[in-house]
Amino acid sequence: MLNFLGIGAQKAGTTWLHRSLAEHPRISFPSGKEVHFWDIHRSKGIDWYRGLFSKEDEKLQGEITPAYACLLPGTIEECHGTFPGLRLFYTLRNPIERAWSAANMALARAEMQIEEASDQWFADHFLSRGSIMRGDYEVCLKNWLRFYRQDQLLVLRFEELAGNPASYLDKCWKHLRVEPLLLPEESTLREPEFAGFPDPIRPTLLPILHEIYDEKIRSLQGFLGWNLRKWLE
Repeated sequence: MLNFLGIGAQKAGTTWLHRSLAEHPRISFPSGKEVHFWDIHRSKGIDWYRGLFSKEDEKLQGEITPAYACLLPGTIEECHGTFPGLRLFYTLRNPIERAWSAANMALARAEMQIEEASDQWFADHFLSRGSIMRGDYEVCLKNWLRFYRQDQLLVLRFEELAGNPASYLDKCWKHLRVEPLLLPEESTLREPEFAGFPDPIRPTLLPILHEIYDEKIRSLQGFLGWNLRKWLE
């Protein structure tokens, strides 16, 4: 059965998290990383989705689809009605960096080089509904917490994944209530896997990114009780 979901954020290390959790002998991803049932494939029916997860497997089974963070409340309510006991993971990355990284991914998918993209091209991407939704973490969190208890949703920081992946992963294992793995120094789990962004943010684009996200960051800081001043620098 389905035991846990990784709901995002996009460009916040979910590929690494999937690879790392799959190393644990008590955790499995029978359907792979991104199923996209709740945002794309709901027409296939809940029985199809249930069928992706074995009733006989004693391992904890899950999937990670970063788009789930932005699900509408009605869809989250349906998810909760079907799987009320889920454990959830949500990694937050500076939304300014996340937006830049996502735009670079879109650039690559369009088979464009960064020097071919104008500031206006990037601005249009930053201002798209999808990009802003993915970076509005407070709204996403509040939507999920309308239906799932706070102790079911583990909120993590991308900075910890990048700086101390062993500590980050230990929190994930504890959230799933499985024994932590002792990672040898040579373990590849100590090496985060980033698509990242190859180029620094263009200085000419910083004003528009700060205009979009500064107030959201300040509000999120109060909501979570976290110090996010570095995100504003």
